[in-house]
Formats: sequence, structure tokens, C-alpha cells
Amino acid sequence: MKSLSVLPVILIFLQGCLPEHGTRQETSLNGTWELAVTGSFEVRPENYNSSVPVPGLVDMAEPGFPGGDSLYSGSVFWHRRLFKIDDPGKKVIRLKINKARYHTKVFINGSEAGSNLYSFTPTWVDIKPFLNKEGVENEIVIAVGCRGSLPDTVTNGWDFEKIRYIPGIYDDVTLIRSGYPYIENVQIAPDVAGSAVRIAAEVTDRGKTKTGISYEISEAVSGRIIARGRVTAKAASRSTAKAMASSNLLADYNIELENPRLWSPDDPFMYKLKITTGGDSKTTMFGMRSFEAADTGGIFLLNGKPLYMRGTNVCIYRFFEDPERNGLPWDRDWVVKLHQRFREMGWQSIRYCIGFPPEMWYEVADSLGFLIQDEYPLWTLGKENFGKHLGSLNSEQLAAEYTEWMRERWNHPCVVIWDAQNESITDVSGKAIARVRELDLSGRPWDNGWAPPVSEKDAIESHPYLFSRYMNKKPGNEGYLAELLGKPQIPGNDPNSHYPLPGGKRYENPIILNEYGWIWLNRDGSTTTLTDKVYENVFPEAKTPNQRMETYARNLGMLTEYWRSYRYAAAVMHFCGLGYSRPQEPRGQTSDHFIDIRELTFEPEFVRYVKPAFSPLGIMAEFWGKELKAGSEILIPLHVINDTQVGEKGRISLTLLRGSEVVSGKSVDYSVDPLGKTIVSVPVRMPSEKGRFRIEAELVYKGEPVRSIREFDVL
Repeated sequence: MKSLSVLPVILIFLQGCLPEHGTRQETSLNGTWELAVTGSFEVRPENYNSSVPVPGLVDMAEPGFPGGDSLYSGSVFWHRRLFKIDDPGKKVIRLKINKARYHTKVFINGSEAGSNLYSFTPTWVDIKPFLNKEGVENEIVIAVGCRGSLPDTVTNGWDFEKIRYIPGIYDDVTLIRSGYPYIENVQIAPDVAGSAVRIAAEVTDRGKTKTGISYEISEAVSGRIIARGRVTAKAASRSTAKAMASSNLLADYNIELENPRLWSPDDPFMYKLKITTGGDSKTTMFGMRSFEAADTGGIFLLNGKPLYMRGTNVCIYRFFEDPERNGLPWDRDWVVKLHQRFREMGWQSIRYCIGFPPEMWYEVADSLGFLIQDEYPLWTLGKENFGKHLGSLNSEQLAAEYTEWMRERWNHPCVVIWDAQNESITDVSGKAIARVRELDLSGRPWDNGWAPPVSEKDAIESHPYLFSRYMNKKPGNEGYLAELLGKPQIPGNDPNSHYPLPGGKRYENPIILNEYGWIWLNRDGSTTTLTDKVYENVFPEAKTPNQRMETYARNLGMLTEYWRSYRYAAAVMHFCGLGYSRPQEPRGQTSDHFIDIRELTFEPEFVRYVKPAFSPLGIMAEFWGKELKAGSEILIPLHVINDTQVGEKGRISLTLLRGSEVVSGKSVDYSVDPLGKTIVSVPVRMPSEKGRFRIEAELVYKGEPVRSIREFDVL
């Protein structure tokens, strides 16, 4: 057991350390905490014999606890450390736990100071009444339970494809000291068209009906001040009051900006807002950007301009149970490198899927220019499962959880879509959306999973898992590609899709195609529980890990080309960029494409085939034949799509090869408008001899070849 005397002690010197009147002091309590485990919240530990990093998960404890995964079904994990405050008379002393799971209770000097049932949004606790006098150490204990400790009235993060729900304080812990008037929350809503920002600042000033507030806006990197002034906070009079915490005053005002620099994936320019009262200050980062659905065309607009989203998914809660995870999710350098790897693939969008990563991930996405579809951890599939996994969750309660989520995230320019749930058919989430959507002054669109969209400009989630049909049968004589892709399909509206769009009808709303494939492999090239039969029925020739990896990548590339080229989807986001890899029992269902997760090395065939398929200037050879007759001639339509804001023109080379031997080749010119598409059809004559051949259609974009490859047999 560690001696309490060697615990890290946080010393906060109040007197003389505040350089400016009304400056907030925030002190991180991240670091090494002592850890103990008991069987319930009613039984407190007598000794703390292990230590654990915060943020982190309890499986990182040293030494570990006997019992293994069985501990995650009903235990309570008690995190402990000491801190000292030199002036406990400060009017506001609060603790913020960004995220902890599952069911959080905070004890200060032995007394329960606060609790929170929510596992995916912050815990705020007023700890001032429980502090010792000046100069005396204080004990803080944060107890977190297991998923089973939550009542069925709140969300619990259920995932059909997870097995380990590991508790822990998985985001930052901060001590906040300030005075009144205290700034509870700030919402910044950019007005790109009007070159202004709307600021809604919630302020608590007990016994007061109004108070003055000073503001200053500067460029985040250079520090150049571009606006400053003073306004008045008074009793709230607008609908945002429904979302206000304990604050009693609201300052709601507009600030004009001269020639603001817009935030985008190509230029993620950030600003900083500092608000100051007589007793507090708060600094908030933001970007000048707008995001909405276009009136027609089923596409999104970023800063008023059409945008096609290309991206991937991050299943962080699944990665939490990956055997190679360790402390990677809290390593900023690793997180930055992960997002840079994503950008190298041509992706500018990510769905943080079925759950939220630590707050630091959003800061990284802001700084690197990613568009985030932020998905609440709610997944139940059909209506019959909703009661099974979330028996008493109603729309009012879910709206309360959504409100806490929105309050924490609404100033991030990276967050462009509120995603209410994943693959769930329920009216609860739709009713909850209707309760809270007006709280977001930026008016972001919502995604309501497999339930109907709440607004005509909300997104629709489509998961056309075409390969899932081959879990139970083999493809026909014409070949799997001809069966799956032989005719243009609207994502989700085809009967072969994993699930149809809500109600089985066609909507004008933007369609987000954020899952497709169903040909996953683990990082070692082995099949998953969902793809064993698919590879057996469709790809029996792929017998080795390397053969399967090449097959996976080649077909995923073709699917990506297909869904992008027909322009039915406003977003094409592959599944998935980061998840778990579970080749051992109990085996996993999906996986990502890394062969070295620490170094973030992609599997080479994935880069070879899938990176070109996501090129901003893309090409698809519309040819799905399995066998062709020797000497025959076919006409191959070459689809060229342009996701950029400028027109492109050049030449396409179309080459027929046998192994490394060039059999024939020709080239044609193309020209494509900004955000446009063109089709150039090219005749190709098959050779007179039989054998295995392939066609490669290639154009060059920014010095890199972009290829569409098809393989077939000549008989």
C-alpha cells in the first residue's frame, strides 16, 4: 500500500496569484490517483492499494485487481488524492469531471458532495461547503460504478458488439475557483453571412438583476485583438433559459467582425473569446463557420458553399476494450497523429460513433479541420430492443441528457451534426430532438438514426451493407459485383440494403452513408464473426491473411467509388477508422485497418485501393463483369467526380493488363465542373487468349495517380 504522504498534492495559492481582477483559476487534477474497489457505493474502502492514471480506465491500475472482467459487472471503483487550497473563502470553488463512467459520486473530506448518473457528459460539483480551512490538506474521492449500477431511466452505452464496459474517469478533472458574478456557460453562434457572432453568456450573480460584462475577441494564434466592448447581463427572456443551469442572468448580444476569416477543413482558423465580470473570467475558442442542409439537392453547405463529406468512423468505446489500447486515447501526440493519418486518406469528416472521446479529441479536430458527426451512445436496433436495453428512458429524460451534451460541445466548429442515436427505431429520440434543438443557436442539423428525420433539413443515416446477403448464400453465376452493383442504387432504398430508410420511402433530406462494406477483417487478417461466411461464400480463393487483406481493400475501394460516384449521398464515411481488433475468443464483429496501432501504420493494401477511392477528384470504372468472351468488345463508362470548388480537366488513361504486361491502352480527355460529375465512355476489346486480366482507369490529381481497378477472366 502506498503511504498517503506520497500522494500528489495540488497547491493552489490564491492570494497575490491573480494578476487580473475577475480572473478564473483552473487547476488540473489529472495525474496519478490512488484506487480501491468495493462491491457497492455503500461500502467505502479502508485502504487504497493501487494507483491509476486520470484520465484513464480502471484496467490501467497498478497493481491490477483480482477478478478480471467480472469486476466490471457490479463493483465500485474509488479514486483518491489530496489537494490544498490556500484560500477556501473564494466564493466559487467547483469541481468539473469532463466524463466518467458509470454513475459518479464525489466525496470531499469524507462527505458526499455531489453525484451524476450521466456517463457521457460532465459532472459539476460545488465543493466549497466541504473544504477544510486554509492550508489544510483536503481529500477528494471520486467513486464510479459499473454499467449495471445505472437505472434504466438513463442511457448506459449499450453496444451489441462490445463485451467489456470498463469503468473509469476517462476525461479531464479540473478544479475551478472564481467569484461572483460567475460565468456558467457561453454559447457562440457564428453569423457568417452577417460577419458577426452571437454570444449568449449565462451568469450567476446572487441577488442581482443585472451585471456588466466585458468581452474581447482575438485571433487564437497571433493574439491580435479584433473586437472588444462591454454589455449587460440581465434576467433571461429567451428560450435558451430552458437550458440554463443555476444561472439567473443572461447576456445575449451580437458582435460585428471586420472581414472574419472562416473556419473550414482547408483553413481551420480559430478565434478566442474572453468574457470578464467583476469576479470571474472565461475564455472560449471558436471558429467562424456555418453548416446546414441545402434547400434542394440533398447536400450540405459549409459557409454557404456545397460540400461533399468524405470520411470515416471512430468507435472509441470499442477501442477502449482493444488489448493494445493502453493509454493511447489520452496521448495528445497519438491522437493528433491519428487524425493526420485520416487526412492522408483524403478524409475531412469523422463520425465519433456510438459515443464521445475525451474533450481533447474535439480540440484536435478543431485545430486540424475535421467535420464531426457527434453521435450519442444509444443503440437498440428495432423497437422490441428499446425496452430491453433502455426500459424506462423517455423523451423528457433523453432531452435532459442531450441538453448537457450540447452545452459542453456547442462551441466546437468541428461539430457540425448532432447525431441522436445509432441504428435505433424509436420515437423517443425524435421527441427529445424536438425538445432541445432550439437551444443550439447555430442551428446544426440532426441525425435521428433509423428513425424518421425530425426536420426536412435533418440528415438521414443509411447503412447499405450489401455484402451481408452473402452470410447465407453464394453469389450467382454473373458474379457478386454484378449482383450487388449492376444497377444504380439509392443508399438505403434498395431491398438489399442492411436496413431501408425510415418508412421505406425516399426523402429529400441529405443522406449520410456512414457505414457500408460488411467484409471486415481483424488486424491480423482473420475474419470476424460477421464475415466468416462472407469470405467462405464469396472469396474462397482468399486463403491467407495477405490474400484476404488485398481482397478486403480492393472491394472496399470499389464500394467507395460506387457510393461516391452516383452522388446520392451527401456524405460517404467508411466504417471504421478506429475500433477494436478481437481475433481471439470472444471474437469481434468489426475492426479497423491498422497493422501497428501504436505507430498508426495502415495495412498497405488498404492505402493502395481505398485512398484513391476517397480522392477529392475521383474516378470509377463502371464495370462489374466476372467473365468476358475472348475477342469481345465492351464499352466502359468512366465516372469522374469533383468534390472541389474549382473545375478540373485532364486525361484518363485506360489500360488492359495481364499481370504486369500491358495488353492494350488508350487515353481520353475529360473536363468536370466544380462539385460536378462527368461520364466518359471508352470501348475496350478483349484479347483473343483466355486468362486473368484487369483494367486500370487512371487520372492524376495534384501529382498523385487516382486509379479504379477491375479484375475479370477472359474465356
